[in-house]
Amino acid sequence: MKTKIIIAGIGGVGGYYGGMLAHYCENNPDIDIYFVARGAHLQKMKEAGLKVIAEKEEFIVHPTLVTDNVAEIGIADYIILCTKSYDLAATVDQLKPAVGKNTVILPLLNGADISDRIRTQLPGIEVWDGCVYIVGRLNEPGVVESSGGLHDFFFGAEKGTPEKLQFMNELLTASGIETHLSDNIRMIIWRKFIFISTTASLTSYFNVGFRDLLTDPQRKETTLAFMNEVSAVAKAEGVIFDFDIVATTIRHIEKLPFGTTSSMHTDFQKGRNVELLTLTEVVIELGKKYNIPTPTYEIVYNALKK
Repeated sequence: MKTKIIIAGIGGVGGYYGGMLAHYCENNPDIDIYFVARGAHLQKMKEAGLKVIAEKEEFIVHPTLVTDNVAEIGIADYIILCTKSYDLAATVDQLKPAVGKNTVILPLLNGADISDRIRTQLPGIEVWDGCVYIVGRLNEPGVVESSGGLHDFFFGAEKGTPEKLQFMNELLTASGIETHLSDNIRMIIWRKFIFISTTASLTSYFNVGFRDLLTDPQRKETTLAFMNEVSAVAKAEGVIFDFDIVATTIRHIEKLPFGTTSSMHTDFQKGRNVELLTLTEVVIELGKKYNIPTPTYEIVYNALKK
């Protein structure tokens, strides 16, 4: 029986990683790749496939099926979830017809509590933890582009099935994806969260790109204050870093190309719903839980909320 893998959400993240998987599996008779999308993007992929533009190559992929109705797929073995965090609950509900007792769900959403929220909706289902570092965009219906040279894909699970974790690790690697199966995925999730919470909130607040957060004294001071506040919250959550998380995050920002920005900033510019709850407000709420002051987060959150 073929292995069924669903990629839900074919934007910059799901489009790149799903595209890489589909490209590799086009010649693999044992694995079927399914894309779940909607609207004009769905129609374009049905007609002409998905065009993936990466730094060193571009190609067009035709997955087994592109659909907005998962009942057409049947029960999946793996679901890689790449939607926005504000769409999480609705997306999980949409995917329920494809979820069986042995289905594994791997979310790649921005946030520190995504897997826990999925487990609440789908009790008893194996849910892994994952995060990616990538600058990806949906340029137009049917076309996604990756830039900046970052494609790191981290995943793992404290209670995951070892054979399934190894299968996914080998498949992602064979597909040309920079894969890291981690025994300490919670620390990695929080490392990413500190980066994305800071940069998404502040690129939106200041209306600038990633690197511009460090080129102006006021913006840099605010950026450092943000990182110190969220790092204190992470420590209260029991997350232990074996390195200087603030210095590491600063170095990461410095490596990004000028002109690139966060998806949350892009959503703000287009008047779309944004990830304030899962990327900004959650830090304030956790700060209250542990009696940790988060004054910089509160200033930025209140401004963005308006």
